[in-house]
Amino acid sequence: MIRLLHNKLVAGEITAVDLAKQYLKTIKEKDGEFGAYLTVLEKQALEEAVIVDERLKRGETIDLLAGIPGAIKDNILMEGIRATSASKILDNYIAPYDATVIAKLKAVHTVMLGKTNMDEFALGSSTENSAYQVTKNPYDLTRVPGGTSGGSAAAVAGSEAVWALGSDTGGSIRQPAAFCGVVGLKPTYGRVSRYGLMAGASSLDQIGPIAQTVEDVAIVFSRIAGYDPHDATSADSGHGKKYEDYLGGDVRGKKIGIPKEYFSSDLDPKIRVLCDQALEYFKSLGIEVREISLPHSSFALPAYYIIQPCEVSSNFARYDGIRYGLSINDEKSSVEEKSTLLETYLDTRRHGFGPEVKRRIMLGTYSLSSGYYDAYYLKAQKVRALLKQDFEKAFEEVDFIFSPTTPEPAFKIGEKTTDPLKMYLGDIYTITANLTGVPALSFPIGTVSEDGKELPIGGQLQGRWFDEETLLCVADAFEKEYERCHSV
Repeated sequence: MIRLLHNKLVAGEITAVDLAKQYLKTIKEKDGEFGAYLTVLEKQALEEAVIVDERLKRGETIDLLAGIPGAIKDNILMEGIRATSASKILDNYIAPYDATVIAKLKAVHTVMLGKTNMDEFALGSSTENSAYQVTKNPYDLTRVPGGTSGGSAAAVAGSEAVWALGSDTGGSIRQPAAFCGVVGLKPTYGRVSRYGLMAGASSLDQIGPIAQTVEDVAIVFSRIAGYDPHDATSADSGHGKKYEDYLGGDVRGKKIGIPKEYFSSDLDPKIRVLCDQALEYFKSLGIEVREISLPHSSFALPAYYIIQPCEVSSNFARYDGIRYGLSINDEKSSVEEKSTLLETYLDTRRHGFGPEVKRRIMLGTYSLSSGYYDAYYLKAQKVRALLKQDFEKAFEEVDFIFSPTTPEPAFKIGEKTTDPLKMYLGDIYTITANLTGVPALSFPIGTVSEDGKELPIGGQLQGRWFDEETLLCVADAFEKEYERCHSV
């Protein structure tokens, strides 16, 4: 899609302004149903499109992503633009600077249409935890788009953006990509700068792209990856690499591992069938498939739901009603009404945070408290080390690890809101990539029928650290083989 639109722009078949207007029109017509956007940046988008058209008129060479309309998750800062992270505590917050990924996208003159809805502070799996609205799945408006990057995935799936950025802490790019039938990449930890991403769990968070195709994901990824001196965790690796140039290579002889722990009898039979079919496509490409073991997999979910809330608890101490965002004290009119410092903290957080944020903060604070730190947090970090060892051993035998992205298709809105544990279990296949830091990609592998609707299912490939080029190459080969077989 991106390359096709780029060629049309260069050939003069369309203008960047007309393209931006087309997507802005779609947002106006559809987003009342989808609820993908929190903020639409019509003026800024059209101004950027004008710049691209002027460059083309002068005969200048433009980047592949120049003039291509995209969307940005609302926890990524854009200077001068409201950034709420879908929380009332940041309802009036205006970003004072650009995130590094935004600065990089501006440098190539891409067109950013707006900020997308999400679970509050990227905590959730359905985009139902937003303080503003519930985003709906374009495939079935009664179902969730996944979370926490549900707005970004819905915008791409609903043709309200060509591409989008999300953030992934435990599956928040890949799960909504799977639910919405698009492609989503969680890069290797450190491959993309987190500077300007509102911190949730700092050792797990990673920004990544969502798009309709593997090639489009590779194109966006190329423009945001690379070392950043503003982010001490960013890696000095792959600077300037064009990941789209690695697509189309020979994948014969590659090895895909199937963890026996992921394919137990508990897996939904309909999803198992699609996974088996996907593996046949890989085999037809000359890729070897073999069973492997990740023996500590069963401990990943409990370890994640200790480590992640602990880091959330620490990071969210900054939302105190003093430095920025909501302050209950500021809303009190008289001196007599003014709160003490402690009351300001408590009142602001009580009114500003939603239920899931409060739940995670309390879980994390408890796990880090005196007498429980060793029993919970330290033990979880030891499990994390064992999981990484499992992956290191697996990658001695295979090049990739395949699984479903999710254990089920998109569920009904409201179906799991009263049962947090049931919601958390949906992350079972995605969280290990964040705990171990490996890159992971979700891509469509077919659909299942539910209530008369065909709902997309995603397959997930996890690869070696800092080897996104091979991961994308294999997924691209699968995508092309799948399309060839289904177009006959």
